[in-house]
Amino acid sequence: MMDFGKEYLSVTVQDKPGVLQRVSGLFSRRGYNIDSVTVGGSEREGFSRMIIAVQGEPQRIAQIVSQLSKLIDVVQVARFGSTASIARELMLLKLSPPAEARSELRSLLDLFNCPVLEAEADCLFVQVVGDKDKNDAFLSMISRYGIQELSRTGETALAKIK
Repeated sequence: MMDFGKEYLSVTVQDKPGVLQRVSGLFSRRGYNIDSVTVGGSEREGFSRMIIAVQGEPQRIAQIVSQLSKLIDVVQVARFGSTASIARELMLLKLSPPAEARSELRSLLDLFNCPVLEAEADCLFVQVVGDKDKNDAFLSMISRYGIQELSRTGETALAKIK
């Protein structure tokens, strides 16, 4: 099987109930996987932007873009590759490091520019922002410090050029 690069679809939609369901349903009906999806407000009042990370054959992604463009609440679809974009993911972690490992963990957090959002007697709440590969590497390095809980947003991205 050929390995295709990651692409992002920036989908501007009307901010209405059910739009995310219709978009994800299109992917589901076509048997196509979404690597991640983020949705939030956009620079235009009444519109939201979905960033959908996908991988696959270029022709198949073009077909999905064409089908997305036909959905009634979709205003615009832009497609860009990972090299033509800035992509980031937010992770929030709840760590429970042993007391003797806290200073070592703090050094590692400083190295990765990860702020401690809150510190309690038995746990730390940490924010990590970076590309998916950096975040994966960070997780593998801190796994021994007791990850109690982890939440990842999925990737969001902006095209570098228009």
